[in-house]
Amino acid sequence: MIAHTREDILIDTFATLADTLVAGYDVVDLLQTLVENCHTLFDISAAGILLADEVGELHVVASTSEASRLVEMMQLSAQAGPCVECFRTGRVVSLPNIDDSPVAWVRFRDSARAEGFASVYAIPLRLRKTTIGALNLLRDSPGELRQQDVRAAQALADVATIGILHERTVRESKTVRDQLSAALNSRVVIEQAKGVIAYTHGIPMDEAFTVLRSYARSNQLMLSEVAERLVDRTLTIPRPD
Repeated sequence: MIAHTREDILIDTFATLADTLVAGYDVVDLLQTLVENCHTLFDISAAGILLADEVGELHVVASTSEASRLVEMMQLSAQAGPCVECFRTGRVVSLPNIDDSPVAWVRFRDSARAEGFASVYAIPLRLRKTTIGALNLLRDSPGELRQQDVRAAQALADVATIGILHERTVRESKTVRDQLSAALNSRVVIEQAKGVIAYTHGIPMDEAFTVLRSYARSNQLMLSEVAERLVDRTLTIPRPD
């Protein structure tokens, strides 16, 4: 169904964000859709999103215009501005008149002015105590953003945050699963290698493991690597004294 009313667009946006919880998706494409819909839904001139990577460094990942992208890049370069402050504090930062920017934000102020922006709201992408980025809403005229728009923008940002964190959790869980799978596979080979040592040297399995482990450590090799070479018959471990 094609959305025509503001309510339709808002519902469709929430539905799109909710889909991230049950299906694979492209994070950048999702956030680009979010800023474009914010631009349509709210009384703003442009929107953009800064997202933190795994080490906490912010990156511009979506914007509705090159002008808003340049303003966000300036914030990152200066490490100061409403979006950066929003990310650091996890709170909404309201700047109804860019001329009232703190002294520390002078580079942001000048860049925003040059691109024709007069006010900005920064909405945190936050879940409980975890803030992963910020949504920038820019206007070409000074003044307050309507509170219902601020609440709706925060709700959209919250759902997007849940989706992103869900994707990261799945990705990290997959890494853990892969590591666990590799560990389990290695354990199978190690058991086989113990059998080889026990048979060739006529010693118990427990002692065979001690021999295997001691050889790996003394030669600064991974236990799984030594086990694989033993099973492949490309390595022979001398009988212990």
